[in-house]
Amino acid sequence: MASIVLSNVDKIYAGGVKAVNNLNLEIKDGEFMVLVGPSGCGKSTALRMIAGLEDISGGEIAIGGKVVNHLPPKDRDIAMVFQNYALYPHMTVEENLAFGLKLRKMPKPEIQKRVAEAAKMLGLEQYLKRKPAALSGGQRQRVAMGRAIVREPQAFLMDEPLSNLDAKLRVSMRASLNQMHERLGVTTVYVTHDQVEAMTLGNRVCVLREGILQQVDTPQNLFDKPVNLFVAGFMGSPSMNFVTAGLERADGGAAIHFAGYKLPVPDSTFAEKPGLDQYLGKKVILGIRPSDFEDSRAAADGHGAGWATLPVRAEVTEELGSEINVLFLIDAPPVEHKDTVAAQDNDEDEATLPLSGDKSLWTARVNARSHVRTGQNIDLVVDTHNLHFFDPTSGLAIGHEANIGR
Repeated sequence: MASIVLSNVDKIYAGGVKAVNNLNLEIKDGEFMVLVGPSGCGKSTALRMIAGLEDISGGEIAIGGKVVNHLPPKDRDIAMVFQNYALYPHMTVEENLAFGLKLRKMPKPEIQKRVAEAAKMLGLEQYLKRKPAALSGGQRQRVAMGRAIVREPQAFLMDEPLSNLDAKLRVSMRASLNQMHERLGVTTVYVTHDQVEAMTLGNRVCVLREGILQQVDTPQNLFDKPVNLFVAGFMGSPSMNFVTAGLERADGGAAIHFAGYKLPVPDSTFAEKPGLDQYLGKKVILGIRPSDFEDSRAAADGHGAGWATLPVRAEVTEELGSEINVLFLIDAPPVEHKDTVAAQDNDEDEATLPLSGDKSLWTARVNARSHVRTGQNIDLVVDTHNLHFFDPTSGLAIGHEANIGR
């Protein structure tokens, strides 16, 4: 096991295209680090540079305290798992697992021991005599992972290993990956464009955009305390709702108003977000997560201080069993900021409705007890302690510790 440290790492392709720009990242010994971002953000390039499959244009990469800039992949003591399984079709599962160890001239008893342990860990024992053609996609991917495990490397590097699997298999394979990491404790760098995968797998998640590191933090902190509009819009599904709003203070206290709605802003918010008071009397970009809404009729405790009501009409409802996505229009134009546009380019399944006039489509995720249906009016409540505020010019989160002084 080993830490992996990237210091001021650049990757510039022919024509001056900068795929990775001054990347500084420390992956701790035994950590599961996920690199996430839209297509073309540089995450796979960063992984390939750690592996030695891409030369770096500048900076330094160290694995286990040893600078590896000029070491070939075979000498870096890492194992890679790709989205295409790359198994040898003429070999059995057992032979596929053992092949790399045979190349290294490992003693036969040690090979058998490692193959048996990996097969047991991954539930492959009954398939050892089968060839890849007789396996399902999930079983083949487990064999590919087993081939990496038997090597007992310092680090695993995984490039979208689950993207070829169907949705249900991906969920079970995520669980398998989590268990595998718990048992082995090997430093793992995992690339995905799927932020749900990133949130469920990573000890920490590194969000990249156009080759530049945006934020690296725990999944919960990325969700609760995004550093800017891009991270806020990219992390979380459905994505955060945005609107340009006015922040004001009157006799009744501070409030944020938009599209005919007025939400109170608790005093505690100003204490938690230093500098927010400087935006009083000005416009900000307000963000509300779909999960911070609830149907007032289904709210468990009725809702108390800090809750505000938004009466809306459900344009579309998506019933998910345990919850319902309520899509509704608000009478305000969509926020057109470069950060929100970049974050949403990735969201291919984003529901689109023909919008009437200059309106924004928002999503609320409410409990299935709501029973709201398309075309009905509903009183949504939102906990105003969870509001997010962004500078309309820079797109930075107001009051975020990383932005203070910027």
